[in-house]
Amino acid sequence: MNRVSLAFAFVVVAVTLLGPALAPYDPAAPVTAPWQASSVGHPLGGDVLGRDVLSRLLAGGRRLLVLSLVAAAAATLVGTLGGLAAGWGGSRVLAAGADLLLAVPVLLPALVLAVSLPGDAAVVAATVVAGAPLTLGVVRDATAGARERGYVRAARLRGERTLAVLLREVLPAVAGVPAADLGLRFVTALQLASALAVLGLTDAPATGDWAAMLRENLAGAALNPAALAAPALLLAMLSLSVAAAAHAGLRHAFGTGDAS
Repeated sequence: MNRVSLAFAFVVVAVTLLGPALAPYDPAAPVTAPWQASSVGHPLGGDVLGRDVLSRLLAGGRRLLVLSLVAAAAATLVGTLGGLAAGWGGSRVLAAGADLLLAVPVLLPALVLAVSLPGDAAVVAATVVAGAPLTLGVVRDATAGARERGYVRAARLRGERTLAVLLREVLPAVAGVPAADLGLRFVTALQLASALAVLGLTDAPATGDWAAMLRENLAGAALNPAALAAPALLLAMLSLSVAAAAHAGLRHAFGTGDAS
């Protein structure tokens, strides 16, 4: 199951990255009537300005993918560093801070950040606020378990500094946990980026992105349902495929899954 999840996620991500090269029309240029229904030349019809929906779909995933990866990496890095510190030293302050952030509805800090920062920066910051506490929790537990292992005790008995023990002994032992958790943070980032775009709080490029397509075509859903349904479906597929791969990775990291 792990291999199937990873393979499916790889295919979805690869198509998303290669999509702009496959677009049959300029995704920013009107080529048909607004909200034209599906036709031979335009299988998914036109959007609010008469741009080809299929071309905008193919071109609209890359930006969201890259932005979500950057935001997820930032959240995972912050959470991993916090988890190492909390798991090694048993810091109640870090754990309490993480629990406090988890108690706050995700969209609340995201909306505050969206009106305070540029769109992409707001997505990254909101993902860190929403996702880093979750990563901190799983890395903290993994670090606490690794601290009592023989090779870590041996390093401490040799007189190695705490930072050296964490980086050389503990981090490699628990690295599979944040690596797999990165996928879940990616899903958080994608959801936040989509939500802020639908609310009109971020700016999309001229070629558009899937989230902006939802906002742009909502009024024409009755005229060309594909203009709204297609980007929603692709967002769901990307989220589900990455989440499935991440869950498979976490099961493997904790030794509870099989590799079939």
